[in-house]
Amino acid sequence: MNNKEIAKDFILKCAGGNSREAFKLYVDANFKHHNVHFKGDANTLMNAMEESDKQIPNRSFTIQRVIHDNDLVAIHSHMKPTPDHLGYAVMHIMRFKDNKIVEMWDFGQEVPKDTVNENGMF
Repeated sequence: MNNKEIAKDFILKCAGGNSREAFKLYVDANFKHHNVHFKGDANTLMNAMEESDKQIPNRSFTIQRVIHDNDLVAIHSHMKPTPDHLGYAVMHIMRFKDNKIVEMWDFGQEVPKDTVNENGMF
């Protein structure tokens, strides 16, 4: 698998309740992340993802687009906690070394009910 495929599989496994497997397969031992709500190590983030899956078990997660540039892969997604919720636009940026994720950034923005922009978030 190339880095783009690994990033997609990692995100889909995490979103699908298989964070532990995703981290075991694809995350480097020296992984660090930049989510300001958690400590910067892999184990803390993996546990947070598992807890999120317990709290929001029926969420949907759809990858909208993937950008691959050298050692970076960015994934733009739409996460909906429930079918009737407008959801969130989510961006994950992963840096790779030797086909392992060594660093990750993630950002989210709630999809507003009303927006000035006619193009939407997706």
